[in-house]
Amino acid sequence: MGAESRGHVIVDLRLVAARVAGGDDAAFRQIVEHTRAPMYRLAARLVGDLAEAEDALQEAFVDAYRALREGRYDGRSKVETWLYRIVTNACLDALRRRRDTPREAREATEPRFDGLVSAEARVALRELDALLAALPPQERAALVLVAVEGLPAKEAAAALGCSEGAVEQRLVRARAALRARRTEEEAPHV
Repeated sequence: MGAESRGHVIVDLRLVAARVAGGDDAAFRQIVEHTRAPMYRLAARLVGDLAEAEDALQEAFVDAYRALREGRYDGRSKVETWLYRIVTNACLDALRRRRDTPREAREATEPRFDGLVSAEARVALRELDALLAALPPQERAALVLVAVEGLPAKEAAAALGCSEGAVEQRLVRARAALRARRTEEEAPHV
């Protein structure tokens, strides 16, 4: 099942997913351990808030576990691609909830610096969130998956549950909106 590669154990997550589907609950820990870092990075970039990202990721992992136990993962895509879709959906739900929550209530619950993440990382994340905040959630997700996470359009389409053409359209619209915003910010204010 595993092989050594430059000191790293390679795990076939499809086999691990099959074990979970077959009742091996402990095997799910392997999936979490092998995917947590990139999935957390994705969630943080999509929602722009570390606490919300952690919540969305936990929700996504619970959903993934249930889906595996209920036989809803068919193995046609990589486990990672399948998880990207679940995490993206959880983040889109979080963004919708945020949109429906008054700003004052969100600011009151913003976590204080806890020392686990550098101040620079928090500032960078807030700047990225501010830049992406104006985009509709689907465009934001497409841009993060392709331009930031580096997924090919085909995998981003699978993660978003749409066609590659739809991903490309979302990317064009997102990039145009960001260019327009940059042009607007660079224009002299009178």
